[in-house]
Amino acid sequence: MEILSKILGNGARVKIMRLFLLNKGKGFTAKDISKRSRVSPEVTRRELRMLSSIGFIKKRGVNWYYSSLFKYGEEFEELLVRSDTLNTGAILNYLKKVGRVKLVIISGIFIKNHDSRVDLLIVGDKMKRGKIEEGIKKLEAEIGAELVYAVFDTKEFLYRLSMYDKLVRDILDYPHEVIFQTKELSTQALKKV
Repeated sequence: MEILSKILGNGARVKIMRLFLLNKGKGFTAKDISKRSRVSPEVTRRELRMLSSIGFIKKRGVNWYYSSLFKYGEEFEELLVRSDTLNTGAILNYLKKVGRVKLVIISGIFIKNHDSRVDLLIVGDKMKRGKIEEGIKKLEAEIGAELVYAVFDTKEFLYRLSMYDKLVRDILDYPHEVIFQTKELSTQALKKV
């Protein structure tokens, strides 16, 4: 995201543009945009004025909407949504202080697979729900979309895996990427079950 921030002027603009590109047809108040993008209200108002002046968004009533008539919509969608703009290190950085993480799997929006049930799976011990939610909110602000995620402690995850739990199987049997794992939850151990 750092490169895009430099090219487009600032990170706030990138976050707000992604929010609209990933939620076409959905309207947001300025307050919603500020909250979901984690951008101050003053900066949000300034960016909305600028994006409106170039025709990227339009206002109807109190809500702002992406303008499907925007001349460079496809190009910006390719650049801001379809390209890999969030590296795995950044994802793990948001999950640093949530507990003893043993496995992190990304899917869905992270690997451009819109058929996936879950975007993020976190397995570990002594996990702090509040810290997890805080990290997820920060990730959502960076990406511009709400994430679907699952969190399991190690024992529960291994039990579900051994019982061929549908959610766990849907994650592991379909396209995904393991971005962090300990020896305890190595790929071989996951495949044996």
